[in-house]
Amino acid sequence: MAAVISHHYHSRSYLCTSSSNSSKIVFPFLNIKVLHLGFHGSSKIGRQSRRLVGLCCSSRNPKARRIQALCDSKLRSFSWKECGISIALAVGLLTGKPAMGFPVDGNVNAASPAFPELSVLISGPPIKDPGALLRYALPIDNKAIREVQKPLEDITDSLKITGQKALDSAERNVRQASRALKQGKSLIVSGLAESKKEHGVDLLGKLEAGIDELQQIIEDRKRDAVGPKQKELLQYVGGVEEDMVDGFPYEVPEEYRNMPLLKGRASVDMKVKVKDNPNLDEVVFHIVMDGYNAPVTAGNFVDLVERHFYDGMEIQRADGFVVQTGDPEGPAEGFIDPSTEKPRTIPLEIMVEGEKAPIYGATLEDVGLYKAQTKLPFNAFGTMAMAREEFENNSASSQIFWLLKESELTPSNANILDGRYTVFGYITENEDLLADLKVGDVIESMRLVSGLDNLVNPTYKTAG
Repeated sequence: MAAVISHHYHSRSYLCTSSSNSSKIVFPFLNIKVLHLGFHGSSKIGRQSRRLVGLCCSSRNPKARRIQALCDSKLRSFSWKECGISIALAVGLLTGKPAMGFPVDGNVNAASPAFPELSVLISGPPIKDPGALLRYALPIDNKAIREVQKPLEDITDSLKITGQKALDSAERNVRQASRALKQGKSLIVSGLAESKKEHGVDLLGKLEAGIDELQQIIEDRKRDAVGPKQKELLQYVGGVEEDMVDGFPYEVPEEYRNMPLLKGRASVDMKVKVKDNPNLDEVVFHIVMDGYNAPVTAGNFVDLVERHFYDGMEIQRADGFVVQTGDPEGPAEGFIDPSTEKPRTIPLEIMVEGEKAPIYGATLEDVGLYKAQTKLPFNAFGTMAMAREEFENNSASSQIFWLLKESELTPSNANILDGRYTVFGYITENEDLLADLKVGDVIESMRLVSGLDNLVNPTYKTAG
């Protein structure tokens, strides 16, 4: 049966009971929508009751325990109003909607703290473009190339301006990028890994020539040609940045070291046969997996792709919130390794900004990293992640899902998914067509088109 991420909603008043006092504080103004996340199928309905994600007062829910502790503290100091305000703000952060009239900034990271004293504002609007997210997720520190990258990415916003002002703004972006490349070229070249320097220098030459070509396109007022050229230039930028990565930057923990690991990037083309849609017969989605930030998860997926595990499998969930697949036929909820005849499961794997290696087996809430930003956030339409049981962090196997849109519970950089589910890639081409998929559409094939050399410990080669 299909194990899925569900998003049923209902209203609920939250109740906090003091462990030190028999009094109860009820906040009737907190009638909000709560998201249910977790595996379920028609034969697994009984499990759903333990997969509630939200602020319900459950001893198994770390967010609830922290709210309980806060209420206990406030009860002892008789600051009823402050407790209510704190929880109201928590609700506002989770839902992206104001509670009790408090404004909630769209840049507040809701996946982190459930309390105002732990909340954090991030600078600037959230990045939603999958290509940009992948570029910024690379383990490099070269300011010069970033100063070329940023104005080229800003062209996207410039083109949203109406009339000729759009091209005027884009022209300023291109001039800024050209100036940054000329001034920082030596620093960019010095940042290239020695083994990749020749390739990186070649890409820089193409980038420099391409910027001049884009400048001419804008001067000729060929607005429709700007976007495709911008995309080409950003691919060169991304290639240069990947050539700055010298080897794999950290050691995977010993307990996972012998599993299939993706030590770098890889890409897959997923061809889907679309049924009952007169406007779309089939579509190919290009997916980039990031093994720098999720080597175990990405390695597991690439290994399954090479086994043709997903070929012929149907889309098993498509509800406007996520598209999901990966549940094989039969009683198993994941991949059964033929060599062991046991399910192969992988740990929760979360890379945090500023850390050198991922956190394994624990959510960011579990380890108290309430302010942390994930390197691979649920920001983009088509964010790719592993489904798992809500209270079993290390239960992921083969079931994958793609986030379709920003809802009131999943606004970019302010959602309840970051730090709870492993993101390991993004759809970078045709992601907008995900919304056209339905349950029963068939994945005709998944084919690895790059990055096989980055896969270590593959098991598909030994498959019988």
